[in-house]
Order: sequence, then C-alpha cells, then structure tokens
Amino acid sequence: MTAARALVVLAHPRPGSLNHAVADRAASALRDAGLQVDLHDLYAEGFDPVLTAEETWTAGVSAAELLARTTDPLVRRHRELVAGADVLVAVHPNWWGKPPAVMAGWLDRVLVPGVAYTLDDAGGLPRSLLRLRRLLVVNTSDTPDDREAEQYGDPLDAIWRRCLAPYLGGPAVDRLVLRVVADANADQRAAWLAEVADLATRAGREVSQAVAPPR
Repeated sequence: MTAARALVVLAHPRPGSLNHAVADRAASALRDAGLQVDLHDLYAEGFDPVLTAEETWTAGVSAAELLARTTDPLVRRHRELVAGADVLVAVHPNWWGKPPAVMAGWLDRVLVPGVAYTLDDAGGLPRSLLRLRRLLVVNTSDTPDDREAEQYGDPLDAIWRRCLAPYLGGPAVDRLVLRVVADANADQRAAWLAEVADLATRAGREVSQAVAPPR
C-alpha cells in the first residue's frame, strides 16, 4: 500500500523560531499518522522567489511549454512534491497582512498552470490538477484578535482560503493563528504546539483512511 504524502513548507528566516517548531511538530504528527512527509525550509534552502519573465504566461503558450521554460531545479522539485501531495501544510508569520516574500514567491513559481490547475480559457474557472485533500495553514501574529478583526479583516485567510484553495481543488482548509507571539511564555508556546500536533494528527488520519485501498 502506498502511503499518503504530505508537503510541509516553512517560511521564516530565523532558525529556532516558533514557526520552525510548528513546522517540525506538524511534520512529526503527520508521520505518526502514517504519512510520508517532505519538510522544506524555504529560507534555509535558498528558494528564489522571483518569477522570471520566461515563466509568466502569455496568450498562446501551452502549460507544457511554460513548464519547460523553468530551469531552476529547486522550483522543479517543489512542483513535483506539491503534485504528489495529499496534504499541504504552510507555516509562516503574518507580515503586513501577507506571507513573507519567499512564501509569496513559492506560490508564484510552484502553483502554476500545468502543475496546480488548468484553465479551459482565460476567463474560465480553474480545474485542479492536484490530489490535495487537506490544506493546513499555521500563521503567527503579534496583532490581537480584536484589532485584526476590526482594522484588517484577516487578509491571510482571504489569500489561503478564498483565493488559493479553489485553484488547489477545494481541499478542506484548516487555519490556525497563534497570537500574540511576542508576549507568549513557554507554557503558551507548548500549548500552541500541542494544538498544532492535534490538528495535523486528525488531518493525517483522515487522509490516510481516505486514500487507503479497500480491503
């Protein structure tokens, strides 16, 4: 039996950060749930977030031709991993209501036509090429809940749940926001990591059961 696969993508520049601990804990919980896990630290890997001119789509260019233009082996590898993933986990801080630049660039260069989705025409609805069943997003923030809701409206939720998920095949989305990180003591951080592990474990078990062949 082939195990379900999970891809964990981390974007935080400082080793030893809470984001690193979250990614490690999520990966460990998914492995314990029976999934094969690929964990990638975008900063540590030196992932280049800059979409090149050759990689941008123009009318009349096929998805196959567009993909062939990418020569960066790390980008190609990440595309292969997301194409084979049943679970995608994204871990990053909230910076100005958006992901860090390296994560935004990962979205630009990895979740492209021919890998994540296809369009029958320029204005049509996306048709996913992925097999994703679950999308788990964990964000850290130093903005209190009430101020986030009143002033900003949680733009990261709009990015991941409303903008991206439909292009990924509409996987079940779980999103966890850990806040306020700057004020958190060791007990609070431990509680957050336990919450991450529980969420990843439940997602991993559900996916493992869903992809297991009938007996």
